[in-house]
Amino acid sequence: MAGSFCKQNHCPYIRCSKKVALAKTYFFRFRKFIILILAVSLVIMGANIRNMKAEARTFHTPAELARLHDMLQSQPFDTNTYFATGGRCGGCHGHDPTQISLYTSWGEDVNIMDDWQGTMMANAAKDPLWRAKVSHEILVNPGIATEIQDKCTRCHAPTGRFESMYLGQPHYTMAMLATDTFGLDGVNCSACHQQQDTLMGNNFSGDLHYMQKHVYGPYDTIVSAVMEFFVGFTPSGSPHVKKSEFCASCHTLLTQTVDLSGNYTGGTFIEQATFHEWKNSVYRTDSLQCQHCHIPQINDPIKLATNYPFIPGRSPFGRHHLVGGNAFMLKLMQNNITQVGATCNPSNFDTTIARTTRQLRDSTLIMAVTQMNRTVDTVYYDVDLTNRCGHKFPSGYPSRIAWIQMVVTDPMGDTLYANGLQDVVGNLIGRDPGFEPHHDVCYTGNDVQIYEMVMGDVNNNPTTVLERADTCLKDNRICPKGFSASHPSYDSTKIIGIGNDPDFNYNGPTEGTGGDNVHYHIFLNGYSGQLNVTVKVYYSSVPRAWLNELFSYSSPEISSFNTMYNTADQTPMLVAQVDMNNTITNIDQHGNAVPQIEVYPNPTSDGKIHFTNWQTSGIQSVRVYDLQGKEVVSPIEGKEFTGELMLPRKGVYFVVLETRSGRVVKKVIY
Repeated sequence: MAGSFCKQNHCPYIRCSKKVALAKTYFFRFRKFIILILAVSLVIMGANIRNMKAEARTFHTPAELARLHDMLQSQPFDTNTYFATGGRCGGCHGHDPTQISLYTSWGEDVNIMDDWQGTMMANAAKDPLWRAKVSHEILVNPGIATEIQDKCTRCHAPTGRFESMYLGQPHYTMAMLATDTFGLDGVNCSACHQQQDTLMGNNFSGDLHYMQKHVYGPYDTIVSAVMEFFVGFTPSGSPHVKKSEFCASCHTLLTQTVDLSGNYTGGTFIEQATFHEWKNSVYRTDSLQCQHCHIPQINDPIKLATNYPFIPGRSPFGRHHLVGGNAFMLKLMQNNITQVGATCNPSNFDTTIARTTRQLRDSTLIMAVTQMNRTVDTVYYDVDLTNRCGHKFPSGYPSRIAWIQMVVTDPMGDTLYANGLQDVVGNLIGRDPGFEPHHDVCYTGNDVQIYEMVMGDVNNNPTTVLERADTCLKDNRICPKGFSASHPSYDSTKIIGIGNDPDFNYNGPTEGTGGDNVHYHIFLNGYSGQLNVTVKVYYSSVPRAWLNELFSYSSPEISSFNTMYNTADQTPMLVAQVDMNNTITNIDQHGNAVPQIEVYPNPTSDGKIHFTNWQTSGIQSVRVYDLQGKEVVSPIEGKEFTGELMLPRKGVYFVVLETRSGRVVKKVIY
């Protein structure tokens, strides 16, 4: 069998020998032609390799370059000695048309470039209010114009300012910024990701430290060769990018005080200390960093680089929403996108505006309103506000304010009491000249509760000129939960000007509630009918009253912003609202007095509470709500009520008892 197999030339060894002999014959016969073909092939391959390298170094293939051009529009695409513009990073970290990289498993595009482009950080150097304010500060204090520009650009145009400094320029001015692609790129990828951890959390006022063409990310395992080859930057993982200290250098700002003649006094003023507010809160104790809210994480493993699907996905992934509380300025810049010089699409602004609005309305403040009592001529309400932010509310730039608006009407809609309304040009009605004092109890419509920080000059007069700020006249902004006057950071975040308000950040002897309880005593002039009550909390990042001093000066930047502001929608942002309709408590209704039901013990140490006079009150139902308005105890019908309740956990609750004669609301603390 084997012999016949070989004789038929089916043996692989015989076939192999014949093929080798045949190959030798043809090679020697056509060797010159074969060598020529190989030489030409090598030349072509060499040319292709050079072309591929050239294309790679200018970013991938011609098709990819065309796509990047369409995607980035006029987004600057450049590198210099130290940094890169955002467009340079967007080539890999922008939209992937193949929907492989920077896409979630459920198909959502989470690319970093699109999220960043429409933020205040991306447009920090183009922000028309910032430009107008720098101009204002220079006009007021021309003798320190260079120092003002040098300081303001540290955080608003960091890559331009620090590149200039590293190359030996003594100062960086607004004139230099006007022609600097890198400075105009605002707080871009390099501005954050090239920060070293040198003295991080101890350096403030834009004292940043950068590594030349070295970027830091949150992941330990990094494929560095790709970035090094294509853009010449070296990536590495470092835990410091995930810490709040990473944000501290710009979000804590101290200014050098000058007197009214423009001379330095030797004093300093803390213009903003958002980082220190976070330090003095429960969020630091619970290890909740700034990034948890402003760069929210998803656990889905995300491939980070377009065109490199072989790079494994990373988790958790930080979505670069970079959302703050300035929807007003985002809308203003979107409406003036050409004049401002923004290089993103209007849709990028739309996305950030929607996220900002959602955060302000859903994650900023909790409000509860309780009718505490009503007599023949007065009704008493408590408005409880609880801060949900990881810092004061409002925080940051000192223009920002929040206030309570309360309106009480009868069933026909006629106003019985109004507090916190605005006039036709947006000024708060009843606001005191200079600034409104803090109120623990509000009586009239002129007692407007405004949460704000007010700067004072060397003569203790209110000012909005940052360099003139010498002292804080008022800071009643609502503290974060866990805030304490005994914390080491309190000297940077003091509560100022609240007078004797025992429940500001306190609940009895307990400090750190992160809230305020405002009491309203409303005189009804003998009215005894039903009351409809609407309580709202509004927020404004750029209120008109704060701009009066700015608009009293003239410069191209101020005039430009003035025009934009006057044509903008200045409607304040509604962050919380409670409506209480048809409420009557403790006065006669249809001839039947609402019963005097009391609750004890209050506060309760074990969660159990009892009620007086409940048997004769005609209880129809009992409901229990927490401060977020969530019903925490199953509704109890009157026939099932036994005069006592067990609260589910420690906290503040509102027990609503519906009786035959009306509604009784009791605030209970456990």
